[in-house]
Amino acid sequence: MSLDIDFVRSQFPSLQQPALTDQAFFENAGGAFPCRQVIDRLTHFYTDHRVQPYGPFAASRLAGEEMDEARARLAAMLNVETDELTFGPSTSANTYVLAQAFGQSMRAGEAIVVTDQDHEANTGPWRRLADAGIEVREWRMDPETGHLDPADLDRLLDGDVRLVCFPHVSNVVAEINDVAAICERVHAAGAVACVDGVSYAPHGLPDVGTLGADIYLFSAYKVYGPHQGLMTIRRSLGERLPNQAHWFNGETLYKRFTPAGPDHAQVAACAGIADYIDGMHRHHGGGSAAPHERSRHVHDTMRAHETDLLAPLMAYLSGRQGLRVLGPARAEDRAPTVAIALGTPGREIAASLARHGIMAGGGHFYAARALSALGIDPDHGVLRLSFVHYTSRGDLDRLMRALDRHL
Repeated sequence: MSLDIDFVRSQFPSLQQPALTDQAFFENAGGAFPCRQVIDRLTHFYTDHRVQPYGPFAASRLAGEEMDEARARLAAMLNVETDELTFGPSTSANTYVLAQAFGQSMRAGEAIVVTDQDHEANTGPWRRLADAGIEVREWRMDPETGHLDPADLDRLLDGDVRLVCFPHVSNVVAEINDVAAICERVHAAGAVACVDGVSYAPHGLPDVGTLGADIYLFSAYKVYGPHQGLMTIRRSLGERLPNQAHWFNGETLYKRFTPAGPDHAQVAACAGIADYIDGMHRHHGGGSAAPHERSRHVHDTMRAHETDLLAPLMAYLSGRQGLRVLGPARAEDRAPTVAIALGTPGREIAASLARHGIMAGGGHFYAARALSALGIDPDHGVLRLSFVHYTSRGDLDRLMRALDRHL
């Protein structure tokens, strides 16, 4: 069953607001609109039991149960164990805490691998470990295409490498990396695979259990939810890394990498993401299935719709002179995040498009290393056009009419 765009858009209150109805939103890679289910759960938590959770009285007990529900349901959709899912204030913060844990457990002379394709969140904290004597090796992308060649990774892997960090999708190159195949290579070398899924998860939650990532990170606010970072970490790895939380929380896996207390309301509201995915599954003809199978069905429905919209946009841009579209030309090979290098700075083009009802972004998007590696001045930046499954064909047509005036 193809995606019912009218049903989808009815689930997002922001799309019904008068201030936004005459505009098309193309900066979803920076953060998506929240779905109604998340808003309702957040409002309910703050209204009905904004108290410290896990206490003996009813409001506190119910608050804790709603937080537990979010963890259990999302973990099941991601196909990991419940306690293997950790909530934190952001993906950047979660990665920073992880880097501290790895730094404490590694010896000088051991190595980690990072890429120049990443957003700074999954490269900067790891690179800082060089100050502790840990060797940092860089898996470099092709400077023309932005492609990360697994053969180049093989040349970096040896007995000293303990960790390989790479993106599922770069937030400017947008090529979908073959996570499962890369993780196999990493594991064969005896190392751990840490995957930044921030730019992939908005297009359908991944089946982390099948992908084989030891660590998988993404941001709820880009997956129609509140501002939280979600991290899965395999129990065997999480238990052997040093505890980063209060000492008395060290025996609980999902607390070990949250130094401070979690945002109770936002954790509870994340169950709304699961509500939305289940609702999408039912509406689009899904039958009885396990949570990760329901999630996969919704993932495939979202991706099919996005690819159908992305193909004409890529064809439109391919016929334009004086611009460079980063990443693969085929819609099937990439996420619907399209970074364009132009003679005019990205922020200036984005500001011009705003006058025509197009909400887009310009700059380096915390991917300054990636742009530099591709020969683009980060200060000049790129225009980035990004969308998700609630984007309509009407939005796309409006975008291309506006681009006609600027490209």
